[in-house]
Amino acid sequence: MRWDIFCKVIDNFGDIGVCWRLARDLAGRGQRVRLFADDASALTWMATLPHDDIEVWPWHAPLVVPDEVRSSPPDVVIEAFGCDLPEAYLAAINTPHRSPAPVWLNLEYLSAEGYVERSHLLPSPVWNGPGAGLKKVFFYPGFTERTGGLLREPGLLEQCDAWRNALRDQVSPAEKWWREQALPWRPDALRISLFCYAPSAVGPMLDAWAHSTRPIDLIVTPGQAQAAVNAWAGREGAREEPFPPLERGALRCLPLPAPLPQPTFDHLLWSCDLNVVRGEDSAVRALWAGAPHLWDIYRQDDGVHADKLHAFEARWMSDWPEALRAPVCLVQASLNGLSGLPGDGTPSAAWAWLLGPEGWPLWQHHQRASRQQLAQQRDLTTQLLEFVRSAR
Repeated sequence: MRWDIFCKVIDNFGDIGVCWRLARDLAGRGQRVRLFADDASALTWMATLPHDDIEVWPWHAPLVVPDEVRSSPPDVVIEAFGCDLPEAYLAAINTPHRSPAPVWLNLEYLSAEGYVERSHLLPSPVWNGPGAGLKKVFFYPGFTERTGGLLREPGLLEQCDAWRNALRDQVSPAEKWWREQALPWRPDALRISLFCYAPSAVGPMLDAWAHSTRPIDLIVTPGQAQAAVNAWAGREGAREEPFPPLERGALRCLPLPAPLPQPTFDHLLWSCDLNVVRGEDSAVRALWAGAPHLWDIYRQDDGVHADKLHAFEARWMSDWPEALRAPVCLVQASLNGLSGLPGDGTPSAAWAWLLGPEGWPLWQHHQRASRQQLAQQRDLTTQLLEFVRSAR
């Protein structure tokens, strides 16, 4: 089947990141994909080698519909994150002689909130305009069987586990990867990745790591994460640029010089003991990486991001003991700059316990247990394919 995916890049790289992963997964399962993006510049570093079954088309207003759309119309159209399809495109695909009509899906943002189960697969008939007669269906990713699931390409968890299990080798994949990035390797260090927003409330977290009883090597990704570390270090302007390796107490901050392609970013997550991630795409990849993680969630002016974070915590940590759940929620609330930190204690005390001999193995165990439970759910692309085949 032929799939057309439309993506508007609002800010950051989450929108195009999710759309490119979906396009790759579909193409890997024998589907043909056209990706229309209003700003595909991030693909210059995010994407790996071109895929024969993926075409990238510019989406400028007004859209000039390519002749290929008329000569080879789509079987499925995905409107990513409610980006609204161009009227000229709708007119081109909504022709009276076309049967069956293309399946039109609005792929929504990820959330663990209750409305997702209620809204998943709800139809929305179009009554007027160039799309009149078509039906849009809302498709919600999520964490339960009553949602559309999460992006997870075939064999992903097996690849991750093989990578992690090989850490026992004399030279592990993690060490090889680390050295390929020209990063100094300390075998006794706790390895952490930082991919956060700026401004971000990373200060208490970095302060706690600097006072750790165990050496910590922090890989700082380019852009906003490096700006956040620069601000914490008191560098004038808090610029989004690499900095010389920075050491404070037990913490050594190591900046990456350039953004990573998606597969290499996955290897970063697999090579670290703890991952601090942001947005949607990287948060899902951190879940599948199986190591402890924290989520710097996308902030919204009306504060609803707090509800989204709490809903995720309730779902992800549903089987965790309170002794573990409370400090993880505390440090995650601190990272997200939320007022009224949950529970008792301070971020520094919570971090001391989480990275200590009691908390660390407990966190690792329950993170993997939650991942294995989530992996029982059908993945997003599988569910998309099943729905489309039943709808046609």
